[in-house]
Amino acid sequence: MTQKKTTNEAKIADWVPPTPKEIVKYLNQFVIGQDAAKKKLAVACYNHVKRTFANAMPMPGCKEKDDVTIEKSNILIAGHSGTGKTFLIKKIAEFLQLPCYIADATKLTESGYVGDDVENILVGLIRAAGGPEHIGLAQMGIVVLDEFDKLGRKGDNPSITRDVGGEGVQQGLLKIVEGGIVGVPPMGGRKHPEQELLYIDTTNILFIALGAFDGLDDIIRRRTEKRTCGFNSTIEVKEESDNPLSMVISNDLKSFGIIPELIGRLPIITYTNDLTEDDLVRILKEPKNALIKQYKKLLSIDGVNLSFTDDACKLIARHALELKIGARGLRSIMENVLTDIMYDYSDGKNADVIIDESYVMNTLNINNKNLKAA
Repeated sequence: MTQKKTTNEAKIADWVPPTPKEIVKYLNQFVIGQDAAKKKLAVACYNHVKRTFANAMPMPGCKEKDDVTIEKSNILIAGHSGTGKTFLIKKIAEFLQLPCYIADATKLTESGYVGDDVENILVGLIRAAGGPEHIGLAQMGIVVLDEFDKLGRKGDNPSITRDVGGEGVQQGLLKIVEGGIVGVPPMGGRKHPEQELLYIDTTNILFIALGAFDGLDDIIRRRTEKRTCGFNSTIEVKEESDNPLSMVISNDLKSFGIIPELIGRLPIITYTNDLTEDDLVRILKEPKNALIKQYKKLLSIDGVNLSFTDDACKLIARHALELKIGARGLRSIMENVLTDIMYDYSDGKNADVIIDESYVMNTLNINNKNLKAA
């Protein structure tokens, strides 16, 4: 006689995760460029969801034996600030409907020092999942270790002194990243030492380490540059790519100061490219939630029909590049450009307002403004 499946088992058996192509298609609505990172992240997160369910129950079409456990593959993303690393992860988690917690690695310290314990990361994930009653959902969620590069030990040799925010924290992260049962204080921190611990299994939690890794590109260049040996002979190690981070390997991360044990728990390594002027112009105009679309909607409430000339958009993008603030700095620039418009046209009178290059230039330089209104 066949045993009847429970409701939860039936849901798992019938569930089909979005494919990597479907994930990338969704990301393309919000993120300009970064095709290499999108593809690698889509495959990794797709496999994360499949693995989580396959380890709990055989999936449809799976021909492997039930005693085979699929181990997780955590991720490291290197890329300069403002290139969309965090935004990519947020959008993937949103699409897959998984809880996601972004932890600032620079606030973590070794146990016994002032700062956040490593275990508090898991408290944040449990809260993102909806609390202790949803710990099962938290156990298949995503943890982002932002500013992970700041934990890099300087130099290849371990320090003989305490490393409050570097190697010691890496060692602390290792025990939760590799997977196992971890006891965490439900209210977090050390302020409530009397609280009873809550236990969470990190085996199926996906950890994603992010960082700018300033200086890593120099390490990669030194490894990949041409070297001369003897008379008139050269060894061509590898041709340099437009983005050195595309050639990063584990040894580069070790030279940067990440401990080998932790590198081994981050087998998937990808990167984001620096944004060009054209990329930033497209970010202003094209995504589903583009900034210009947001401000057009905001000002339309006051009866203003807002538009930007192409030259104005290029100037805003160029200014963001000069400030080296990437895509995240575009909103600040837009606020500066539009503050007077939002002030002067808040009386509800219908108007067509065109922002041109001269108006942007004068506003950003705090000169007299030449508003071109139709």
